[in-house]
Amino acid sequence: MLSAGRTTLIALTALAPVSWGTTYAVTTEFLPPDRPLFTGLARALPAGLLLLALARVLPRGAWWWKAAVLGALNIGAFFPLLFLSAYRLPGGMAAVVGSVGPLFVVGLSALLLGQRPTTRAVLTGVVAAFGVSLVVLKAAGGLDALGALAALASAASMSTGTVLTKRWGRPEGVGPLALTGWQLTAGGLLIAPVALLVEGAPPALDGAAVGGYLYLALANTAVAYWLWFRGIGRLSATQVTFLGPLSPLTAAVVGWAALGETLTPVQLAGMALAFGATVAGQRAPRARTGTEPVPFSSPSRNGRKHSMDLTGQGLRR
Repeated sequence: MLSAGRTTLIALTALAPVSWGTTYAVTTEFLPPDRPLFTGLARALPAGLLLLALARVLPRGAWWWKAAVLGALNIGAFFPLLFLSAYRLPGGMAAVVGSVGPLFVVGLSALLLGQRPTTRAVLTGVVAAFGVSLVVLKAAGGLDALGALAALASAASMSTGTVLTKRWGRPEGVGPLALTGWQLTAGGLLIAPVALLVEGAPPALDGAAVGGYLYLALANTAVAYWLWFRGIGRLSATQVTFLGPLSPLTAAVVGWAALGETLTPVQLAGMALAFGATVAGQRAPRARTGTEPVPFSSPSRNGRKHSMDLTGQGLRR
């Protein structure tokens, strides 16, 4: 049974993937076509600079390269791949294909965090993936291969970034606002030269596009990623990533309600399975009898290291 405080934490963290589920509709309906790199840049860099201005904290020591790595995985690679898939696939399908992240995180947690995959986590991930396949099944014959690969690659990139964020923690005294700002800024700076070389000068923007970019940069990125990294700091990596299916569920509902997309009974069944996997994935891992939690180290101000419990039970940073 989850406590009221943990339920509230999960609910707030869940707002991030719910917000991200609207990305596909905003991209296809309001933004200039075929500009995935510029769109990723406009979403990341302004949000990162805003959070840096609010936090007024810069990385120190090893955190310069750690922030760069996390920014590349969570933002610099993830955003362009995400928008490439959004431009080439129907909104709900693009999000659902990318929702295989829980399976990636289960495997990466074993490799990088020393957490043995539990039977429940693996089965829940398989159920989520099966739900994904049911939703995608309808359009499998016309599935754009590049769009599907981009969606899968974006999920792999974000999953790796999530697990590394859990492994490295945060420097003592640095909150999730600063950590989010570091990553968004690093990712945006990584995207900027590539966008200029590949797509050229920024496109002309009308009022709808300006509004779309403002929404993506503020609510969809600055606020959503702050909630996401805050959740990573207090929940297990598996719990956080099993909130991911809320993104395709939101995208599918928005596609049906606002874009006139249809949902078959098979797709609805797949959505139900994905939602069930989300709920099941929120049960905190049980500590193994006779086994100590696997610790990771986070640097403190005096250069020493302290260990933190990775089971997700009362984890705070």
